[in-house]
Amino acid sequence: MKKLTKKELSQIKDFFIDNYKNAKTELNYKNEYELLVSIILSAQCTDKRVNLITPALFERYPNIYSLANANLDDIKNLIKSCSFFNNKAKNLINMAKTVLQKYNGQIPNNEKELIKLAGVGQKTANVFMIEYYNKNLMAVDTHVFRVSHRLRMSDAKTISQTQKDLQKLLKEDLNIFHQGLVLFGRYICTAKNPKCNNCKLNNICQK
Repeated sequence: MKKLTKKELSQIKDFFIDNYKNAKTELNYKNEYELLVSIILSAQCTDKRVNLITPALFERYPNIYSLANANLDDIKNLIKSCSFFNNKAKNLINMAKTVLQKYNGQIPNNEKELIKLAGVGQKTANVFMIEYYNKNLMAVDTHVFRVSHRLRMSDAKTISQTQKDLQKLLKEDLNIFHQGLVLFGRYICTAKNPKCNNCKLNNICQK
């Protein structure tokens, strides 16, 4: 991989700051409880699908307390159109029980505590902290991984190393870059038939 020049890196930074500084997740949520549940559901599932599922789920189980006491089969039925719904249903209830028992019903506000919850890995924790608290963190999903490699910001083979590469390269405004890379990858730099003619970073891309 040809190494990025300082000028190219500056071009990338300017593009994402200018175009995505106010970007937010496309998941629909009203509070931190709804956000965390939605992110857990979104693993290997589209935001569009999650947004179709959650209205009925949140109407039936509007908070941590009700979710902690939920019927497993009922949760499964409400989220059955989501991938891996069996495991996600169990994780949602166990997550809520832990928040209720160990955190007095308050969802933790740091990633180290969040990853102790069922269904919450490092990526989920970081996405939550980026979205809800605008923390200077990076989370790498399939879009971030693809775009960062095409733009020569990383040539790592793994998600975790790609995250480290991006953190080291970008340093600041990681929350903006995460949100921007996700949306840019979702609508412009798509996996199939990317819109290269509409891309202002085409001169950098190694696709």
